[in-house]
This record gives sequence, structure tokens and C-alpha cells, in this order.
Amino acid sequence: MAEEKHEIGKMNIETQEKTFEGFMRWVVNGTIVIIVVLILLAITGT
Repeated sequence: MAEEKHEIGKMNIETQEKTFEGFMRWVVNGTIVIIVVLILLAITGT
């Protein structure tokens, strides 16, 4: 078994960064949609 010492900051996290970016885009867009729907409901009085 290869004995490799873990080095902090050497891991490739490109995939994790892209996944988190996509997640945050969904959260922000979802929040905007919810706020717009609530404003429309408040305006129409429904």
C-alpha cells in the first residue's frame, strides 16, 4: 500500500466548486421566484 502523506491545500476541488456554484444559483433563483410570487399575492389580495 502506498504511503502518501496528506498535504493541506493540494486536493483538486474544481468539481465541488462547480457543484456549489450550481446549488447557490438554484437557491438564489428560487428565492427570487418565491419573493415575486409573494409580492403578486399581496398586490392581488388573494
